[in-house]
Amino acid sequence: MTLLQEKNKPRVGVGIVVVKDGKVLLGKRKSSLGIGNWAFAGGHLEFGESVEDCAKRELAEETGLQALSLILGPWTNDLIENNKHYITLFVFVNAFHEKPQLLEPDKCAGWHWFDWDALPSPLFPPIRSLIQKLGLKNLKLYTENDSKFG
Repeated sequence: MTLLQEKNKPRVGVGIVVVKDGKVLLGKRKSSLGIGNWAFAGGHLEFGESVEDCAKRELAEETGLQALSLILGPWTNDLIENNKHYITLFVFVNAFHEKPQLLEPDKCAGWHWFDWDALPSPLFPPIRSLIQKLGLKNLKLYTENDSKFG
């Protein structure tokens, strides 16, 4: 495998959809990928790590929240900025300890709660794909009812 092929291999991201009282937690990205976009907490799946462990780790590292419940959700397939290919696995968290804190100020401008019907713009591409795939109405109903995707 050439260096270019290795560089262009798809990566696996985990997006953590934290919901509380009908609102979703989003942060404005400051890192190089998707700078200025609003995104869920999340990051890269590490070698040998389960999706659930990745979600717990990334959530704690970025926000200080300790997930008490995890529901595995859908996935998306995105080209980001035309040169990064990501498969993003979404995990839903509706029970947690602590309050969101800005623990990585070099990567995020701050964490804020938003109503599903009043999401900020621009949204990180995997979130736009998730909304397109499920529909905002279905996504909102899913998170309000604590049901599982079928």
